[in-house]
Amino acid sequence: MVTTLDEVAVYLPDQRTPIEDLADQLGLSEAKIRVFKRYHGLARVCRDQDRTLLELLLAAAERLDSLRGREHQVRYVLHARILPVVAPYPANPLHELCRRLGLSRAMAFAVTHQACASGLLAVDIAGRLLAADGDPDALALVLAGEKTFTRTAQLLPQTSIFAEASSACLVRCGGQRDRLLAYATRARGEFDARPGEQPELQARFQREFPESLAEVIHAVVARAGLGLADISLILPHNVNLVAWRQLCRSIDLPLDRVLLDNVPAVGHSFCADPFINYQTATERGLLHEGDRYLVAAVGAGLGATYSAMLFEH
Repeated sequence: MVTTLDEVAVYLPDQRTPIEDLADQLGLSEAKIRVFKRYHGLARVCRDQDRTLLELLLAAAERLDSLRGREHQVRYVLHARILPVVAPYPANPLHELCRRLGLSRAMAFAVTHQACASGLLAVDIAGRLLAADGDPDALALVLAGEKTFTRTAQLLPQTSIFAEASSACLVRCGGQRDRLLAYATRARGEFDARPGEQPELQARFQREFPESLAEVIHAVVARAGLGLADISLILPHNVNLVAWRQLCRSIDLPLDRVLLDNVPAVGHSFCADPFINYQTATERGLLHEGDRYLVAAVGAGLGATYSAMLFEH
C-alpha cells in the first residue's frame, strides 16, 4: 500500500524577530550578523514567547480539519524533532497533546535519530507501521516543531538560526492525494560533532553538503523511474539560501524550482520546514494534480543525514 499525505496543517506565529535583535542572546558580532543576512539570506525568524511546546504543537494539530471525527482512526502519533529532551521530567507534551485531542488510544513516540531530517523519517515510519497494520482506514499523525529554549536549539553555528513554528501531517496508506513514490536517505557518521566544535570538520561538512545532498536527490528520482526534468518543485529545509544555490549549481537545476521564500521570512523551523513549504506551495497554486515534487532535508546531529522524498500531488 502506498503512503500518502492525507492533510497538512501549519502554525506560523505572527511574531517575526529580526535576526539582529538576537545578536546579544546568541553571542553574535555585527560582522557575523551581516554574514547571516547577506550570505545566508536570513532576515527574520518566527518566535512565539507566549506558547509552550505543547501549545505550539496543538496550534498546528487543531488546524487539521480532516482529523475531527476521525480521532478513533489514529493509531500512531509521532513527534519529529532534533532534540532528545524537550521538557523536564516528568512532563510529556506529546502525551498531553494526545489526551487533549482525544488520541489516548494511539501509540505516541518521538523520532529524533536524524536531526532536521527526522520529519521525513517520521513519515516513512508512519507509512510502514500503517502498512503493517493492514487497516486502510487507519491514520498516523506526524508532528514537528520545537522551542528555542537552549543555545543548541537557537543557533546552528555558521549555518542557520532556528525558528519556532509547527506542522501537523495526517498520514495514511492507500489514499489518492500526495502519494509517496520514493524515499532515499544517507547517513554520514564521520560528521559527528557538537555544534561549534571541531571547526575543520564543520568546514568539510559545508564543502561536501551539495554533493552529498545531490546524491540522495538523484537516488530518489532514479528509484521512482524519473529524471530531474520530471520534478515540478523542490520543497527544501529552510537552513539558508547559499546551501541551496550551491546544490542547484551542482545538479544543474534552475533555482526557481526550489521554494526558498520562507528562508528569510520564517527561518529554520527544525523538522517542520518541508511541511511549511508544502503549505506555501499549495496556497500559491504551485502544485497541480499529477505534479511530482521532491522534499529534501539535511540533519546535522549524530553525524549528518541527507534525505529526500518524492511525491505525486
